[in-house]
Amino acid sequence: MLGARPQFIKASPLIHAIQQDGRFQHEILHTGQHFDANMSGIFFEEMDIPEPIVNLGVGPGSHAIQTGTMMLGIEKHLQNSPADLLLIYGDTNSTLAAAVVGVRLGIPNAHVEAGLRSFNRTMPEETNRIVADQFADLLFAPTEVAQNQLRFEGFPEDKIFFVGDLMVDAVQGQVARAAKQSKVLDQLGLKPGEYYLATFHRQENTDDPQRLGNIWDAMRQLSKQANVVLPLHPRSRKRLLQHGLSMVTGDRVQIIEPQGYLDTMQLLSNARLLLTDSGGMQKEAFAVGVPCVTMRGETEWVELVNAGANRLAEPLNVDTVLDAVNHMEDVSFDPTQFSFYGSGNTAEHICCIVGNFLQQLQV
Repeated sequence: MLGARPQFIKASPLIHAIQQDGRFQHEILHTGQHFDANMSGIFFEEMDIPEPIVNLGVGPGSHAIQTGTMMLGIEKHLQNSPADLLLIYGDTNSTLAAAVVGVRLGIPNAHVEAGLRSFNRTMPEETNRIVADQFADLLFAPTEVAQNQLRFEGFPEDKIFFVGDLMVDAVQGQVARAAKQSKVLDQLGLKPGEYYLATFHRQENTDDPQRLGNIWDAMRQLSKQANVVLPLHPRSRKRLLQHGLSMVTGDRVQIIEPQGYLDTMQLLSNARLLLTDSGGMQKEAFAVGVPCVTMRGETEWVELVNAGANRLAEPLNVDTVLDAVNHMEDVSFDPTQFSFYGSGNTAEHICCIVGNFLQQLQV
């Protein structure tokens, strides 16, 4: 069950592992949560993911409308084409919709990235992941912190599996390919280590005029130090215009369309630093050894902050963001020296557990 950019990335190594395993069949249902070609279709091609058996084409909408429309489409498909197990990923509206429909139809589900908590229930992603964990039959924790959180919340031990992180595995498997195939640096006139990469899209930032204005001002201020490359999410672009924030920028702020996976990896792995409010990109930056400033008040990936690879900077004012960037400018680290995201065989581990689970269902 896929619907958004991070889910395509996480699913890629697991789909390939399932294909190699051969014990069970796997089909992709695409909710259409991310509908833009640069945020959806191109990922299937670049990461060699099979085409979805169906694309619900849900597209944008409020949390309630988007999730409800997804639930109707998922339910209809599963009633016509029953499944033995649903694989659901992360914390998006697609995750929530699949989890609720699955439990109502009596279909077991496995939650990839279980046990993550920001402890901020105003975030839609937080409630999505909590519900998904409650309804899951298999809980695949990406870190020991997530595993321990599930134990603390009282989930049965036989449901919890520390498997590592699929997204980190995907990055490590694709970054060399991106370096060979991507031409994005030449196309944008960029040199390695001489630009900041920035992304923001979360509702808490885009729907708050003050926070959005602070982020926008920070981008302009940072452009005095180095180029700022900004692949602008459709929601962010829409909100900037709605809030009357000028899209006219200096030559050193480059607003570009959302990029495909390989171009994104090339931009990230050669950046001086990443500024983001994305959960997935925090890990991607870590995997390629790039320091990160997370423009939020909390993160699910606390181990990155503890390791010094990430710094939180809630955009309540411009200086908070600028100070965090200046603090992280000279940070360097070797991601291979840390093991909190597993040993690189997450997909194979999950595939083995799922295969055994399905065999037990048939006994």
